Amino acid sequence: MLPIGIPPCGNGFLLCRGASGLHIGKIVSMKSATDWARRVWSVGRSLLSNSGLRLFPLAPTLQGYNKPLLLQDARAGLNVALLAFPQAMAYALIAGLPVQFGLYGAAVAGLLSPFFSSSRFVMVGPTNATAVMVLSAFMTLPLGSERTAYIGIFLLMVGIFLTVGAFFRVASLVQYVSQTVVTAYITGAAVLIIANQIPAALGFRLEGAATFIEVVVQTVRQVQMTHLPSLALSLATVGAYLFFHRKFRVLPSVAVTLVVMSLVGAFMQASGVQLVFLEKVPMGVWKAEVPVFDPQAISLLASAALAVAFLCVVETASIGKSLANRAGERIDPNQEMLSLGVSNTACAFFGGMPASGSLTRSVLNFSSGARTPVASWFCAVLIAAAALGLGPLIGYIPKAVLAVLVVMVGISLINARQIRYAYRSTNSDRLTFIVTLGSALVFALDFAIYLGVAVSIILFLRKASAPTLVEYSFNEQGNLYEIETKDTRAHPSISIVHVEGELFFGAAELFRDQIRFVSEDPSLKVIILRLKNAYHLDATSVMALEELIRYLREQKRHLIVSGARKEVYRVFLKSGLIDILGKDNFFMGSPANPNVSTRNALKRAQALLGDQKAEVKIFYDPAKSGPKSPA
Repeated sequence: MLPIGIPPCGNGFLLCRGASGLHIGKIVSMKSATDWARRVWSVGRSLLSNSGLRLFPLAPTLQGYNKPLLLQDARAGLNVALLAFPQAMAYALIAGLPVQFGLYGAAVAGLLSPFFSSSRFVMVGPTNATAVMVLSAFMTLPLGSERTAYIGIFLLMVGIFLTVGAFFRVASLVQYVSQTVVTAYITGAAVLIIANQIPAALGFRLEGAATFIEVVVQTVRQVQMTHLPSLALSLATVGAYLFFHRKFRVLPSVAVTLVVMSLVGAFMQASGVQLVFLEKVPMGVWKAEVPVFDPQAISLLASAALAVAFLCVVETASIGKSLANRAGERIDPNQEMLSLGVSNTACAFFGGMPASGSLTRSVLNFSSGARTPVASWFCAVLIAAAALGLGPLIGYIPKAVLAVLVVMVGISLINARQIRYAYRSTNSDRLTFIVTLGSALVFALDFAIYLGVAVSIILFLRKASAPTLVEYSFNEQGNLYEIETKDTRAHPSISIVHVEGELFFGAAELFRDQIRFVSEDPSLKVIILRLKNAYHLDATSVMALEELIRYLREQKRHLIVSGARKEVYRVFLKSGLIDILGKDNFFMGSPANPNVSTRNALKRAQALLGDQKAEVKIFYDPAKSGPKSPA
């Protein structure tokens, strides 16, 4: 509808001519639109300021940009593009998407991420881990084979999760994710990648296989359908890749192998050998599309989208921190999370796939001498130009060749050293690794991540909820020492119990049971709890202590607390527990003299027992030399 040349009517209305005649439309004044935009901008800046995020961290870099920096960034961008182009196609193949989704995703993410990133080395785009997550998500959900129709809304959810998480500084919590979980997940993803590409390398395809076990079973059943020319081409591709990778390390072995073996495939096709090739990408065709809004798809994909967002943060933060440490710099994980959120949101509208920090491309960018994030722009522009200008040539790449290169990428993901560390370090790490890897091979990968994180947290809480209780006494020099049996107590009716560790709700039950076990000795009349190294008392612990106090009093016994820190005293005071215990039975710790509060508690115990004959020595060492108190 276009306005015709008639002056505005009263009250800010305008006559407009549409397909069905004249209509009256409301005029939106330029001033009100500007005011609205300013308010939105103000709210956005306020949110950024409160979250500690920066809207345009690249600005200072561009202000001082010069020709030497340009040349170094251009060289690094070219090197990375030669690796990223075949990788992007391979990762799209892993995800079960047309290859252009990987290429467009690499271009879009590479163009946008530098605007918001705090790292000059991290290259954002499709990765093997996120690609196999997409494969796993769509394989196990009843959305049909047309995953290209739903990848847009999936990416939009990933982008929203990441952007919102960045504003709430969720990335700061990544440090609490066990590296064992990540190692097990990546190992499982690598095995799934290899298993899914073997059928393509053998020249046949599977239908409906959703898990690793199903893929293996169907592959074994259909192995008699192996296409011998495809198998021969696959074996030749393995040989070519190993040759270029070992003999010509300066060359991008994946790209060179892809070109050489595509020529071999074209020669075989011309000789009458039938091969399966990738679909051609139409030249110069790349359009933006609004994701399809499907409530059922959103419900089914939300869990997988959250898992992909989580994985993106873990990958990018670990890569960024590693490279920043090597360069003597620092990054902000939440700023990287915002960069990922914007990149994935844009990919949702421009035909991309999930974007995350790539380890191989980021390391290559670092080693190629990239000086600023502008190197990512050069890489993205080269990929976009190649995708649009050389798209038809992609149709000459045999599927078997690309499948073999994907298998080689999958093999490179299996880190034997990290697996050995995870499996041998502790029983908790071993159990976490086995559970995460096993679930990755049996169930969907997003479930494997959630289960692995849950198991690692449960095992950590199990360790943290086991406070150490050791019984101590004083020797003739006035120093505390650990006693082995109750018979060696200096005062048989008094027990000094040193508590070390967490006393939060998860430890309260065990703590109470251990103290009750100590108090089973009928000759014991007073228990002195030394809380010098006890941490994180909460309401559950307070209730357990109150129950213990009442339990001991019913048996005409006493509880005394010594060595308490200010945090412990605050909990006792605010909860009112100190009134139940009795202020005379509570002794604060002294950093200058660690044992004095326990000695005073011992005096109090003797007074409660009416024992005034025992000689009590006060140990005091201002220089803090000599024997140490228990840690």
